[in-house]
Amino acid sequence: MLVLLPPSEGKAASGRGAPLKPESLSLPGLAPARETVLGELVELCAGDEEKAREVLGLSEGLRGEVAKNAELRTAGARPAGEIYTGVLYDALDLASLDAAAKRRAARSLLVFSGLWGAVRVTDRIPSYRCSMGVKLPALGALGAFWRAPMAEVLPEAAGGGLVLDLRSSAYAAAWRPAGGVAGRTATVRVLHAPTRKVVSHFNKATKGRIVRSLLAAGIAPEGPAELVEALRDLGYEVEAEAPAKAGKPWSLDVLVAEIH
Repeated sequence: MLVLLPPSEGKAASGRGAPLKPESLSLPGLAPARETVLGELVELCAGDEEKAREVLGLSEGLRGEVAKNAELRTAGARPAGEIYTGVLYDALDLASLDAAAKRRAARSLLVFSGLWGAVRVTDRIPSYRCSMGVKLPALGALGAFWRAPMAEVLPEAAGGGLVLDLRSSAYAAAWRPAGGVAGRTATVRVLHAPTRKVVSHFNKATKGRIVRSLLAAGIAPEGPAELVEALRDLGYEVEAEAPAKAGKPWSLDVLVAEIH
């Protein structure tokens, strides 16, 4: 099972660990693209601060993120699972999983990133600010930039099992499973049952809980149909319908009565 996650906008501090070693990151096929984005981002943020803040879409209160990006090559690095914070990651709470569940997380979780393309939660990275929606001056929109490298690397990473896609639309644009991989992919919406509407905070928290439930229970469904049954066994209310055409992903709706 491969679980595709969005990053968090806010991130924990890098700390004082050893700096980034790009060659140590998972999915080495993404290395040339990572170096290109990293170089452009560092150059941008080491120059005109106002221009960098505008390009990155940062408010006045986040001005300090520009200086942080300028030092990415020398900043301390920590496991990505510690760097990413926010509602989904709070609900996932990787640190409190037992050892076996943590090993499953290391194998199955893949976090998409405007800067790194995608990383595993054990990859050591510095704290940064660069969303997939950013348009770097020399590269254009990062969502479009990453499509070709991702298309080369991700099908192999997906292997022959289930792909559970929990990404937001901005990050989904960087890689859309195709062919046989798409047929093994399940995308998930979380709906407030009484209104059948998506509520952002509620959506993220529930997705984090779903991933935690699967990891903690040691469940690795082989495909979307098995995922539906697994989630129902774990107590989730799930509505699903197989795609009308082969090579299309399944769409799952998880219904939750209370927003918390």
